[in-house]
Amino acid sequence: MGIFDKLKHSAMDTVMTAATSIGNKSEAFTFAALPESLAEMQALPQATLDTPFQTAALTVLALCAYAADRQIGQDMLNWLRGPRPLNGQDISFLNDRFRDGKTYLPFTYFAGSTPDNNYTPTQPYTIQVESNHVSGEEQGYMKLFIPCGGADDPRPIKLRQRVSDGKWFLWEQYLLTGVRTPKAADPWA
Repeated sequence: MGIFDKLKHSAMDTVMTAATSIGNKSEAFTFAALPESLAEMQALPQATLDTPFQTAALTVLALCAYAADRQIGQDMLNWLRGPRPLNGQDISFLNDRFRDGKTYLPFTYFAGSTPDNNYTPTQPYTIQVESNHVSGEEQGYMKLFIPCGGADDPRPIKLRQRVSDGKWFLWEQYLLTGVRTPKAADPWA
């Protein structure tokens, strides 16, 4: 084994160890304001994408932007996805999720958002991102979880690490599934 192969093998071992030994961890991310452009998102300290937790939190912000302006949200999501931009099916899925006034969906992931307050988060905006015993099972990927004010269990998000620079990118998100109806839209409230 040559010197280059040894270095490459050592780097891969480090990445593998970091991914599989994550365990139960929780990180909170606080934002004074939500970014309204890709440039504003890229100016955030979390935009280094050095950890999967950062990328997961920024994904929630991008989905909030998508709810307000599809093009800005798409720009943010494409950036978070790295070399794998949204395709037509992804965009159709997003548009379907926000249909019928469900623009509140991504706001259910902020602290203080509940059906009773129509998913109005407390400010500053705080997102909790968690890992557990299954988070690092797949080499090069990380499955994290984000608590949701409209569901009993945290929702999963999957991220992929680019080996060349160690950056984490959005791979799959399951954040836009059904939640409890906000009080203002609930005919039984």
